[in-house]
Amino acid sequence: MEFLPVLELIDRLCIARVKHARTQGANQIELDWYEDKYRQLPQSPELDADIQAMTDIHHAIWDLEWQLKSGVEQMLSLQEIGRRAIAIRDFNNRRIAYKNSIARILGHPVREIKQDHLADGTVDTK
Repeated sequence: MEFLPVLELIDRLCIARVKHARTQGANQIELDWYEDKYRQLPQSPELDADIQAMTDIHHAIWDLEWQLKSGVEQMLSLQEIGRRAIAIRDFNNRRIAYKNSIARILGHPVREIKQDHLADGTVDTK
């Protein structure tokens, strides 16, 4: 049985789109699966705009994380690593706000809330 909450489906779709673009399509099967599930959801221009914004956020996070994930972080100063960590946190706050906006658009009752975290899902998405 397949079960994936709609908020996670959308988030993973956005990540799969970024991965596809960044790896010359190495995850085509994964992307096709998420795209198929996405097509089964009610569509709207507002939903498309939020998904595009989330995809852009994931691209930005990828840009900030790539050196940290590739093992060449020693090329970065501690100040730069800290700057990137704060930027990633801020992008994730916006990502959560978009996820909650998407839940509202789709009439989904679940909202993502981070406790002891700056992201409460009420950040302005515009």
